[in-house]
Amino acid sequence: METPAGRVDQLLRTAIEQKRLIRFSYKDKPRVIEPHDYGVHNGSVKLFGYQVAGLSSEPLPNWRWALVNSISDLTLLHHTFPGRRASASGKHHKWDEIFIRVEPPEEDQP
Repeated sequence: METPAGRVDQLLRTAIEQKRLIRFSYKDKPRVIEPHDYGVHNGSVKLFGYQVAGLSSEPLPNWRWALVNSISDLTLLHHTFPGRRASASGKHHKWDEIFIRVEPPEEDQP
């Protein structure tokens, strides 16, 4: 398992902690994502997020996986998002290890 570069790792952790959108290139497509989960899934370091803008082969907005070591030109944006979104299926992915996960919206916290 390859570990992500220090800068990418720190930007992803900051974005999730502060609930800030990120912009990056992935598979030669620009993407704007709400980063939700970051960790190890099936042996690979991945980001799971909600893509809200940019280009994709699937309709937007929608949930997306990204292999972190394939992300380039990562930028932390000033725009924020409320927090965790409900899953349409009600199911969550099983992670080998979760580094950081976005918190629920303020009104949902006890």
